Amino acid sequence: MLAVTDLVATLGGLLTLGVPHQGAEVDDLTIAEPGQGIVGQPGDLVLGVGVESAESASDLVRRAAEAGAGGVVLRRGIARRRTVRDRARRSGIALVELAEQASWAHLVWLLRGVIDRAAVGPGRRDDAPVQDDLFALADAAAALVDAPVTIEDAQSRVLAYSSRQDLTDPARVSTIVGRRVPDEVLATLRAQGVFRRLARSADPVFVPASGGTKPRLVIPVRAGGAWLGSIWAVVEERPPAPLVAELVQTSSVVALHLLRLRAQADLSRRVAADRLRGVLSGNTSGAADWLPAGPWRVVALGGEGDPVRLLDLWESVCRRHAWNQPLLADLDGRGYAVVRDSSETSPGTWAWLRGVVAQARDESLALTARAGRTAHAPAELERSRVEAQETDRVVGRRAAGGRGRAGGADDSVVAHEEVWAEVTIARAASTLVGDPLGPLAVLGAHDAEHHSDYLRTLTAWLDHPGAPTSAARSIHVHPNTMRYRMSRIADLAGLDLDDATVRLAVRLQLAAAGPVAAAPQSGR
Repeated sequence: MLAVTDLVATLGGLLTLGVPHQGAEVDDLTIAEPGQGIVGQPGDLVLGVGVESAESASDLVRRAAEAGAGGVVLRRGIARRRTVRDRARRSGIALVELAEQASWAHLVWLLRGVIDRAAVGPGRRDDAPVQDDLFALADAAAALVDAPVTIEDAQSRVLAYSSRQDLTDPARVSTIVGRRVPDEVLATLRAQGVFRRLARSADPVFVPASGGTKPRLVIPVRAGGAWLGSIWAVVEERPPAPLVAELVQTSSVVALHLLRLRAQADLSRRVAADRLRGVLSGNTSGAADWLPAGPWRVVALGGEGDPVRLLDLWESVCRRHAWNQPLLADLDGRGYAVVRDSSETSPGTWAWLRGVVAQARDESLALTARAGRTAHAPAELERSRVEAQETDRVVGRRAAGGRGRAGGADDSVVAHEEVWAEVTIARAASTLVGDPLGPLAVLGAHDAEHHSDYLRTLTAWLDHPGAPTSAARSIHVHPNTMRYRMSRIADLAGLDLDDATVRLAVRLQLAAAGPVAAAPQSGR
């Protein structure tokens, strides 16, 4: 069964959820024929193809709900009529709106692919027929213009190609072998403004020969105003206008296949993310059937920019570095990955991810990956996720305090065992949050009243045992000022800092208080 909300999200542009219904699920399609008594069965998504009035739409919604159908699809103009929406709410059935300009035939074709994909499950490559069709279309387009052709998505990944690629140039050969346009070729095309034109217009683009590459004729593939991909033909010269027009017509058929592929990919991604969220939350039922061979680590993923889009950025980076089915999911507003804990640098391993983050930073893309300890069984993945959170928290807190790792090591990629000491302190300090015990309250009150800096001074003294010069340097004061402050602290609080137990207790309370804000330097 496929949730109606997921189905609508998968075909976002064509479908909109007009009236939601909690738990609505479907596993088949029915084209309604109310006059013949065909209004759907339990689990059906009912398509109101011939429904043109609010009265007949309300009647179909009522009868479909009584039959146990999972949802009804109507044209947007009809679905948004108040009587129809009210009937859907009263009847307890999901109401889905179809865009006015969309074709019912195209919708049926796309829905059938998505629902069939959900039915066969992730273990079968159900997109194979679509891929076969794309290769056939590439051959048909090549026959039209008498030139080798590739069909690519909007990320310049090769989805299909025609025969006779041996007659092309080295750039095309590299594209076919790698199933992706080489970076140096992409850079040239971007500089020429090719992708900007493809994204903004439906007009064909002729790319002249440059740097040893032959000319290209590029046909944008669009649907509903969205750019889905393109058809690339390696030509000797600009083809005649009639041939270009025929290739443009072919692009509309390609668009349907790309929509179906995207819908299937979106559905697979949602299903995979839902399963992964369950495992990370402790639900390991059936996890051994789809997880790669262990052991694993859970990694908290970070980076700059919009948190909502961060996971999309990570997926793009992982796929660009050959992890074709990355195990990524968001949980409680945070993105996570599950990687194999291996010293091998094959895609999807912890060692590989370290290299990916380092390369991203070289490209001025600030990503972070903080990992929990190794999980040897699916039931341990939740623990590894919590540890990944801990690692990220202590490293982030250290960065906020202006402190780096020893030896200037990079903080962007850190494993839990590398910061065990700080994690231990953080766990202990978390139980002490609240009003400080003992003499620390006296020092805090003095700082607040007199704008002194005794808490920060005491922290520096404890963090640099036996090294007053280093302690003074860490808070930017003279060593004599440090000594004076410590004598005042001893007088005010009566701390016996020669006692190891007292030192430990005080430092834990200071850790629980968090970073102590620097007060104006008064010399007190």
